[in-house]
Amino acid sequence: MHILLVEDDDDLARHIASGQGQSGHVVERCSDGRDGLVRVASEQYDVIILDRMLPGVDGLKILGALRAVDSDTPVLLLSALGEVDERVKGLRAGGDDYLAKPFAFSELLARVEALGRRRVAAPETSSEIRVADLVIDFAGHSVTRDAARIELTTREFRILSCLARNAGRVVTRAMLLEQVWDYNFDPQTNIIDQHISNLRQKIDRDSAAPLIHTVRGTGYVLRA
Repeated sequence: MHILLVEDDDDLARHIASGQGQSGHVVERCSDGRDGLVRVASEQYDVIILDRMLPGVDGLKILGALRAVDSDTPVLLLSALGEVDERVKGLRAGGDDYLAKPFAFSELLARVEALGRRRVAAPETSSEIRVADLVIDFAGHSVTRDAARIELTTREFRILSCLARNAGRVVTRAMLLEQVWDYNFDPQTNIIDQHISNLRQKIDRDSAAPLIHTVRGTGYVLRA
């Protein structure tokens, strides 16, 4: 996943970024509220980890600005303010989850991954998705590229659907395993690589512009 971390505590931010990186996620970090406000307004992320109290601009103001233009990106609020009223205020402002400091990193990781899965699992709002000249028709369960029909297995169609719903964003191997296979496979298994290779042969083989890209050590992304 591509994660934005907005946290002014340098030691905590390094700890979070290092742990998320070891789990295969790509983390961008900013320590100032004003910088965070610019990032959420100009870039797309899979999950945002947002500190409640920041220098420059308060975390809830950043959240409000994000929700004014984006109702979908999951936001996990971090705060030393752990009282019920503060948690309720954060959730009502548009936060998807709230974690009081201090916390165990394992819990933070689990919450972030749960938010990421929720986004990947969201149903399509359209019966069709287009990425460049690739068209995925969910209603007809068909795929075409440059108007030529491509025959996919059920598993390949599910993988492509998962990538298409998150076009432009990295989908991790763990997400694909959970969303496509519905089991907790060994993360070291090469089953994903095998299916992606087959899918590439069908989607990108006859085109000079590949659409399925590998993000080394993280996952895959569908983009023009």
